Amino acid sequence: MALIKEVRGYTPKFGNDCFLAENATIVGNVEMGDGCSVWFGAVLRGDVHFIKIGNNVNIQDNATIHATYQKSPTTIGNNVSIAHNAVVHGCTINDNVLIGMGAVVLDDVVIEENSIIAAGSVVAKGTVVKSGCVYAGTPAKKIKEVDARLLEGEINRIANSYNMYSSWYK
Repeated sequence: MALIKEVRGYTPKFGNDCFLAENATIVGNVEMGDGCSVWFGAVLRGDVHFIKIGNNVNIQDNATIHATYQKSPTTIGNNVSIAHNAVVHGCTINDNVLIGMGAVVLDDVVIEENSIIAAGSVVAKGTVVKSGCVYAGTPAKKIKEVDARLLEGEINRIANSYNMYSSWYK
């Protein structure tokens, strides 16, 4: 069973049909929607501000989700994939977004819907990633637009695959 811990009077809340890996850590003011998965070694630390997560979100192995004390909460929309080793900190991620492996998304960033943050990218504080864009690099910059192939073949495919993968563990 995942480590689920109350902090500062807040206990994490989970929607229906979620998978939490045995060594995932979820603490404090974390609220998660339906059909989500939190994979091995992932940490969601809602100790200094809230973390709100929509439906059909997968937070893959060793990802870290945190916020900034009294300043920047973390809000994640629906149908979002946060890949292995990513760091998501004090930002807003809208619906249908893929955060690539090892990417870092910093405080006060807003990632609009239908967007991709490439693996290894660093999205600098306060950046607004416009809807339907792929950002890559350090600091991350727009490199192209998300077409139907990327939307279906990457964003939706990965989110749907993680629903299937989590069913193997339930």
